[in-house]
Amino acid sequence: MKDYTALLAKQREFFLSGKTLAYKTRKTNLEKLYRMLKDNEDRIIDALHEDLGKSSFESYATEIGIAYSEIRYLMKNLKKLMKRKHVSSPITIFKASSYTLSEPMGNTLIFSPWNYPLQLTIVPLAGAIAGGNTAIVKPSRYSANTSSLLSELISSTFDEEYIALVQGGHEENSALLELRYDMIFFTGSPAVGKIVAAKAAETLTPCTLELGGKSPVIIDGTLDMDLTARRLMWGKLLNSGQTCVGPDYVLVKKGYEEALIAAIRRQASKMFPDPFASDEYPKIINEKHFSRICSLIKGSPVAFGGASDKAQMKIEPTVLYPVKETDSVMQEEIFGPVLPILSYSSIDEAIDFIRKREKPLALYIFSKDKKTIEKVHSSVSFGGGCVNDTVIHLSNPKLPFGGVGASGMGAYHGKKSFETFTRRKSIVSEATWIDMPIRFAPFGNKIKLLRKLM
Repeated sequence: MKDYTALLAKQREFFLSGKTLAYKTRKTNLEKLYRMLKDNEDRIIDALHEDLGKSSFESYATEIGIAYSEIRYLMKNLKKLMKRKHVSSPITIFKASSYTLSEPMGNTLIFSPWNYPLQLTIVPLAGAIAGGNTAIVKPSRYSANTSSLLSELISSTFDEEYIALVQGGHEENSALLELRYDMIFFTGSPAVGKIVAAKAAETLTPCTLELGGKSPVIIDGTLDMDLTARRLMWGKLLNSGQTCVGPDYVLVKKGYEEALIAAIRRQASKMFPDPFASDEYPKIINEKHFSRICSLIKGSPVAFGGASDKAQMKIEPTVLYPVKETDSVMQEEIFGPVLPILSYSSIDEAIDFIRKREKPLALYIFSKDKKTIEKVHSSVSFGGGCVNDTVIHLSNPKLPFGGVGASGMGAYHGKKSFETFTRRKSIVSEATWIDMPIRFAPFGNKIKLLRKLM
């Protein structure tokens, strides 16, 4: 097992030198990160196509463009985010000035996954840079082409004592987790997230976990069904369903099942008339996940779709109906272009169905009924979501993104990225021209005055 102690020691020394702290330094390094992407867009698009079969449009829309948006936000707002923040002081500490200062977490470790290998590496890295930290970045071995390209680009843009990228698989992950950092940021599955959290707990290292789970969609039939189906399938088929906030299953009100399935068939066929011949329809990352998804389809009630091509690692858009909550497809996150549909009689039934399960990373509701929407939002705990759309909430850098419970811990994006990679320390600066005698012994009957003040 490789030892990364020397690398981390080098980064610790660099951080303690104070070279990451200045506003100008952080801003310059964000600009370098932005330029690194700009100068290599075509190569990034090619790597994403090799790994996941993504089209240039999807690569830009869901990976490169989101990274640009995040970096631009941080560059524009960095000075304001770094500012000292004053708060009022109680009379008991008269005459004092109270404020908070942001400080970097320090030496950070960032694990990124294979499904959005560019975006989910660069966005947290931008937060680490803006916060004034160093970072060791560990991308997934599954997205080998993108990981290799990022290794080349990061090593040629930053010194490894500041930003370093480590390639490899399980052994490298384990070796990195043996070391003590000031903060760990992990994006991936809940199963691996538990391992990361357990290792972090050994040294009381703060960690942010961006996980996943089964994100539900509620459809009550009050909205135009073709509009519903188009937006639903757009979110479902992004990256061929390999999206942590992708719709995982649908709860549709009884009586609207057939209309929904017909609309989904129409809209999916418009998007990808022949997914196996389409250059715009992504592939499954590898044979392991391809076989797993195919096994979920096998023996299930297929309303349409279900075909696959192992040579291309593609599975066509597939709808399963009627599905029971005990079916295998409802026991794990699908992470593929397969959509189970279940029905409900009342909104309370739908809410109960979701609440019986782990808290989802995302929840989507399609409805014109404001009372229904408000009831769902006030009754169900979930990371984030959309009304009458899917997935788009994560594209707004002004909205924090993260899960709750089994779907994650902590959040990032925009301002929240800066806050995640920093902490606020509280300071009271007391005046020297006056002293409040009440707090000093002897106390005598000063408690009467203290009660009035407090």
